[in-house]
Amino acid sequence: MSTVESSSSAVQQPPSSTLPLLGDNQHSAMASTSSSTASASSSSSGGGVVGVPLDTQNSGEPPAKKQLLDPNAASSSSPGGGGTLSSAAAASGTHEKLAYRISTALCCAVCLDLPKTAMYQCQMGHLMCAACFTHLLADGRLRDQIATCPNCRVEISKSTASRNLAVEKAASELPSECQFCNKEFPYKSLERHEQHECQERPTKCKYHRIGCQWRGPFHETTEHERNCLHPQKSGYEVMAALEAHDVLIKEEKKMFNTLIDLLSYEKIIFNDLQMKPYRTDEYVHKLFYETARFSAFNQQWVVKARINNSQRDPHQSNERTITYQLILKTKTSTPMSIHFFALKGPFSDMKVSTQIYKHDFTETSTESDYYVLPLPDGTGGTGSSECNRMLANKGINFRLLMFLLNK
Repeated sequence: MSTVESSSSAVQQPPSSTLPLLGDNQHSAMASTSSSTASASSSSSGGGVVGVPLDTQNSGEPPAKKQLLDPNAASSSSPGGGGTLSSAAAASGTHEKLAYRISTALCCAVCLDLPKTAMYQCQMGHLMCAACFTHLLADGRLRDQIATCPNCRVEISKSTASRNLAVEKAASELPSECQFCNKEFPYKSLERHEQHECQERPTKCKYHRIGCQWRGPFHETTEHERNCLHPQKSGYEVMAALEAHDVLIKEEKKMFNTLIDLLSYEKIIFNDLQMKPYRTDEYVHKLFYETARFSAFNQQWVVKARINNSQRDPHQSNERTITYQLILKTKTSTPMSIHFFALKGPFSDMKVSTQIYKHDFTETSTESDYYVLPLPDGTGGTGSSECNRMLANKGINFRLLMFLLNK
């Protein structure tokens, strides 16, 4: 009878097209399972699908294919937000690679660096920064050859090459690393950061005038100056440092006083001149510059200049200087004591410091010695970059001041 009842109870259950019929033993086993297992099985049976993974119930796609179709799905489903961090790191790495690839494409073909000022291009589009462009033109002038692009060997000059403003603007927006703190900043603001804002930039102690040789990062300056021992030294101990400083002050004061005295001379004259390049008649043609004749104090004069004191191969040296001399072209019966110096004229963009020279011209001494044209240079103090810029021009324009002392 019990068998019939159990069979009738089993028959009274509604049939299911997807679930198999359960016997007495199976029914008792399901009744004895835990509540969590029952709820899980009921939820799966309620969807009408048995044996299908939960990952495919929403989209109907297997996990591997779903990840291919939606890469963010795997990262968003990972526990603890690790997918978000990995995607952000991947995006940052992609951005760095893109910035590196752009910077390598926009760099100078000669020095392989991004331009700090102007960027020039040849007729074929190869890029050169302003410093390398003028260096190539200067080398061509020293070798007596036509300057060419280092990539395609096409002729380059100030008339054929042109500035690439788009590259200059793009390069100014690229990130660049500070040489002191190793942090990245836009290239256009990197120089200001390194000179005025970086906490790691090298700085001198404010007591360096009295002999302190400390030089360290800017953020340690306050602590060092608080503990610096030089302010506590006696006057005798700091006298050596003060004497060295006084020597520089005396030289500047001497030049200033000399200039004031020269302005009180009766005969003062200036000429705006242009030196043009020429070659010697020697076996190895050497470059020199010379002006046309000009009049001063009823005499005819010429200014002559040379590069690296007429070095045999000046193009093989990175250090370049210009020396010049004043030459009297007419005969004089009386000695002439002439003070002279060169400076920037109204038609010149030359950067030159003031240095006064003196020579006594006579019948037997019509040429002064060669004196250095003091060209300032912020990078090394040698004036090489300014010299290259002048050599790249067709001529060197300047103003010559001359003072005649009546004896």
